[in-house]
Amino acid sequence: MRGQDTVYAVLLAAGAGARMGENKLALAFGGKTPLQLCYEAFLESQCPPERIVVAVSENTRAQALSLAEKDARVIVCTGGAARGASVLNALRALQKHGVEAGIAAIHDAARCLVPPAVIDAAVCGAREHGCGVAAIPMRDTVRDAKGTLLPRETLFLMQTPQAFDFARILAAYEAAEAGGLQATDDCAVYAAAGYALHFTEGSIMNQKLTYRQDLPFFRAACGASLPRVGFGEDTHALVPGRKLVLGGVEIPHETGLLGHSDADALTHAVTDALLGAAALGDIGMHFPDTDVRYRGISSLALLRETAALLRAHGFLPGNVDATVIAERPKLAPYIPAMREALAQALGMEASRISVKATTSEKMNDEGAEKCITARAVCTITYGD
Repeated sequence: MRGQDTVYAVLLAAGAGARMGENKLALAFGGKTPLQLCYEAFLESQCPPERIVVAVSENTRAQALSLAEKDARVIVCTGGAARGASVLNALRALQKHGVEAGIAAIHDAARCLVPPAVIDAAVCGAREHGCGVAAIPMRDTVRDAKGTLLPRETLFLMQTPQAFDFARILAAYEAAEAGGLQATDDCAVYAAAGYALHFTEGSIMNQKLTYRQDLPFFRAACGASLPRVGFGEDTHALVPGRKLVLGGVEIPHETGLLGHSDADALTHAVTDALLGAAALGDIGMHFPDTDVRYRGISSLALLRETAALLRAHGFLPGNVDATVIAERPKLAPYIPAMREALAQALGMEASRISVKATTSEKMNDEGAEKCITARAVCTITYGD
């Protein structure tokens, strides 16, 4: 039953991510977006909301609509050009759904590691005092731009959620809109309306995802800093009239590998392993043998493109362990050059690349010198 204690969550997901340089709310931590993590934190709290309004941009609308399809409590509204406008749009959306009283807990989706206990504390503060603002005491020594020492005992870092009596915060935001007040958080709007602030216990984990330098912290917190592993395998037939290229190194031999590109089975296996570790498909999907652009191309060029693709998705190659299965020729003299070529293509040290060669003891098609097979295992990690 709705009443003064009923909780309504406002999740702000309309920011442009300008300081990150990309849509930070499209990133995934432990397989979940920041919006998904915030949504789950509110549901896990001791005071789960009756309604959850998500203020979105076009970049985040699909995510929010996906939540709304699964949970009838979710309302999606369009955010504004600034944070305050997004909050006001969300509060008005609640009003349109019949909300007149209760607790509005306003939260930045970029604070996706918020512990449920922090939500509970803010809501309890709002129930008792009309306002509950998650905050943590300043721990560092602080000086202003002139070098004057500021008393850290009186300073707090504001976090979200910031929870308020619904009617009060709605009226405060409407007054702010009418007066042209621009504020970076909700308690500034609330205080400008003449209300006293009450701080509740925040958390050092409740960081805001803002800069690329923040990513390792968020990934580690979600277990996403662990290495990811991929496996790749490639086989090409040996035929007369073709060059034999393995690991980007041309090897003198009476036959070579047949393929659309230079048919470098070793480099193809490494490429496939990297794509697999990142769950980005396979080499055939990215470089199909029906595309004339890749006819006769050096497979190292494809590996360089793959490395760039991984970096675009936030990954860095970790290490490579590859094995080439060939009856002839003997590959040991060429392995150092292969390692160097692969390392240069991946932008990493050769010390993190292992290439081994073996035979199949004259068994199978490799032993009959009909083909050469390469297998590779690669690790990747999140990086910047």
